Amino acid sequence: MNAQNNSQINAQANTQALRFVPASEFKERAAVAVADAHLRKSFRGAMDFLIAKRAAQFPDPVALESQRGLAEHIRKYSLARLPDLLEQLERNLTANGVQVHWAENPEQANAIIINIARRHSTKLMVKGKSMVSEEIELNHAMADAGMEALESDMGEYIVQLDGEKPSHIIMPAIHKTKLEIARLFAAKVPGAGYTESVDELIGIGRAVLREKFMTAEIGLSGVNFAVAETGTLCLVENEGNGRMCTTVPGVHIAITGIEKVVEKLEHVPPLFALLTRSATGQAITTYLNMISGPRKPGEKDGPREMHLVLVDNGRTQAYSDEQLRSTLQCIRCGACMNHCPVYTRIGGHAYGTTYPGPIGEIISPHMLGLAATHVLPTASSLCGACGEVCPVKIPIPDLLIRLRGEAQHDARPGHAPMLGQGAAKSALVDAIWSGWAALYTRPALYRAFGWLATRFRALTPPMQSGWTVSRTPLKPAKRTLHEQMAARERR
Repeated sequence: MNAQNNSQINAQANTQALRFVPASEFKERAAVAVADAHLRKSFRGAMDFLIAKRAAQFPDPVALESQRGLAEHIRKYSLARLPDLLEQLERNLTANGVQVHWAENPEQANAIIINIARRHSTKLMVKGKSMVSEEIELNHAMADAGMEALESDMGEYIVQLDGEKPSHIIMPAIHKTKLEIARLFAAKVPGAGYTESVDELIGIGRAVLREKFMTAEIGLSGVNFAVAETGTLCLVENEGNGRMCTTVPGVHIAITGIEKVVEKLEHVPPLFALLTRSATGQAITTYLNMISGPRKPGEKDGPREMHLVLVDNGRTQAYSDEQLRSTLQCIRCGACMNHCPVYTRIGGHAYGTTYPGPIGEIISPHMLGLAATHVLPTASSLCGACGEVCPVKIPIPDLLIRLRGEAQHDARPGHAPMLGQGAAKSALVDAIWSGWAALYTRPALYRAFGWLATRFRALTPPMQSGWTVSRTPLKPAKRTLHEQMAARERR
């Protein structure tokens, strides 16, 4: 691949602006996804495969619960000491030669990274897999600033090339078939012929990316765990692209949410073991990179300059509430998505946010506000599968119920209001529940309502909002239970 062809690839990937899709349109997008038989079949097969692989890695339920308990304890312990650990992390990283930056929101994070890129007259940045960079929409901020940001994770590269967002936090292109990828590469990769061979398709992608690793001025990566005690950034990956992004370019920028810090190196292995097994059913991932600083004098490889960008973006809002804080325990394995009956049927794009599925339903309201996302916590059957498989025991169903309530009501005494608090509040719904409460607290009124409902049951409407979409209409009995019991006693 020559430089001109590669520039064309990047231009095609970056010119399509991808912004968050309004969550208010979730129901419409979900309906379209459910009607897509091909999509449903693809996701069902993929999720069944991942569920089976995960189950094979945890044959002993007792041992699994012990591992989950330890991981939960590590994450809760880390979060309990989060402010102190973040300061310790900054001190030790700085001592190691890493420049640490703090960003309150996506705009600040993008500005920090773009300023670093401009100082180095950057034309190209290669990126390892980073959901936080997706969260702040860094690729488009870079494009707006006249610079290229190219995804090097194969799944991310595929969806970027097709102008899409990832549909899964671990497997970004899981919604695409081999034939779709073959047509995409033939259409958008200059010089690439049509092939349905998976090995050849991977080879086409590698040919493009290999040159980019060598010519990019900056490499960007995510962070799976940041160790405060040693100032070490741990990066989990399978393809080796993360290692290329962090060692070949002259500048390495790591970006992560503030919640990813742990105190000691010994806290990483228990989390690492559960992350890989829960995510892809692997006993161990291909690469675990441990990065503690830029190239030292006398060393022959590694970046000359290194930065870490710590992003808040609503995380302190979750942290400030004792119950909602457990949202930040997440290690981004995706197991909750793989087991969710809703996600399995509609895929990730229906949610319209960076993080889909159960974890997205509980973290997106903090990042984007309830006004934009209050529909998402209702996109759950509350079956509890997500909570049962979460390796760090996040009580996702409980948090979904809590967020549904926060969207419906004003802030409660003793609780700080969430961004968008009460966004779904409805005078009609409040009136209905007030009426319901009046009926069930006043015996005379309850008996009168029961008598009217049974005598005029023929007037029951056949369409009852969302209930009758998949259920038969509710219709009162011919007589109330009290009347039936009284009639039985008179016999």
